[in-house]
Amino acid sequence: MRMIDFQPGWAVVGNDGRRIGTVKSVTQNYVLTARHGFAADLYVPASFIANVEHEVIYLNITHDAAEQMGWEQAPLHDEPEGEPGDDLHRHV
Repeated sequence: MRMIDFQPGWAVVGNDGRRIGTVKSVTQNYVLTARHGFAADLYVPASFIANVEHEVIYLNITHDAAEQMGWEQAPLHDEPEGEPGDDLHRHV
């Protein structure tokens, strides 16, 4: 599956099975994940995605670890390192 294939509304889940939130948007390197309640959105780096199946994105860390990563702050830049659009087609 490619990053470009991810859709808003999909679940984002830790490797412990606990739901972290819902996909809000996707960039070349991050999945912006909306959390429930008043919690800030998380910018989950693509490198932490372990698997994707049935509209669920599974991370390679636990829910609690994801909450402690400091991903509430937007990345300073989100530019692909290669040609424009290359990272959008990265398979995860």
